[in-house]
Amino acid sequence: MELFAAAQNPFLSSYFQSDFLGKAIFLGLFLLSLFTWAIVLHKLWLIFKIRRLSIELKQAFSEKDPLGLQWNRKIKAVPHPFFEIYKSMKQATLKILMLSPLSEEDLEWIQEEIYATLEKQNQKIEKNLFILSTITTLAPFLGLLGTVWGILLTFSQLQDRTGAMHQNNSMLSGLALALTTTVLGLIVAIPALVGYNYLKHASQEYRKQMESFAHQLMIALRIYRKKDHAKTPSLQSF
Repeated sequence: MELFAAAQNPFLSSYFQSDFLGKAIFLGLFLLSLFTWAIVLHKLWLIFKIRRLSIELKQAFSEKDPLGLQWNRKIKAVPHPFFEIYKSMKQATLKILMLSPLSEEDLEWIQEEIYATLEKQNQKIEKNLFILSTITTLAPFLGLLGTVWGILLTFSQLQDRTGAMHQNNSMLSGLALALTTTVLGLIVAIPALVGYNYLKHASQEYRKQMESFAHQLMIALRIYRKKDHAKTPSLQSF
């Protein structure tokens, strides 16, 4: 059954006919492909979840009462950048209000806290994206290594004049290794390149949304500062 499958599939046929180094190149490309799809699918799912959670929190937020939002995280395994940004703003603001009313210097410090949290959340979103860019560069070179090695095997068999039938089979296996590793290198690199570019663009667009939300929080705080609030909200939901 294995031989029949190998005969039907040029990649399997080339793999079974290749030598130790050829098989190692095939396995390396296969592992790179697994890493690529695992990262791309996980990041796509993560961005989809994050966007949904962000929309829900933004709709619940009110500029009239910027410190009054009580929010419970239902899925703690998924990062929630808007929640973390809001939490850092609320904690920093209440820490100041416990001692004195908000001043302009206090607002600047709160803004720094917000943007520090924003940077941390952005790093979480972009975590492991460098692996995709590395695979984009590495996979074609690994395929090229298979190409050069296959051609080298072919030429080495041309110099061997003994056993014409065996020589022809070895030449064909060398050429098959050269061609299939080239194709596999591109098959691995292209999804990695497309996935990296899309995810990088998606993370940049989401960063703009985080910055917009942070700006909205600061506007709400400045409005809050101008009002006289007798009560200070609690942080019990955090």
